[in-house]
Amino acid sequence: QLQLIESGGGLAQAGGSTRLSCSASGRRVSAYVLAWHRQAPGKERELVAAIDTSLRSYIADSMKGRATISRDISSDAVRHTVYLQMYSLKPEDTAVYYCAAKPRSSDTYDTWGPGTQVTVSS
Repeated sequence: QLQLIESGGGLAQAGGSTRLSCSASGRRVSAYVLAWHRQAPGKERELVAAIDTSLRSYIADSMKGRATISRDISSDAVRHTVYLQMYSLKPEDTAVYYCAAKPRSSDTYDTWGPGTQVTVSS
């Protein structure tokens, strides 16, 4: 069973940067697309960035030019760490950020981390 644990986040200033990490572990983690979603108060959860096991990445339009996603794979391939580096932060980036995973063949993210809060002050 896949397990996702986020770290990072906290308080940041507008114009600053922050990095989130997600540790994904499980025997079949290599078969999963890993992604970051976020949910701001009163808004729907939205996809921020995703990366597959071929290291092809996707960045949402709202974060293009302000975020990168990367994926490190452990030597035994059972632990992957996904990083979301965000730059030029805006107050509207304030949200709970969730790490999520889905099988390559699926359209649905079916495994979620507990989330980590990012608060951007102006």
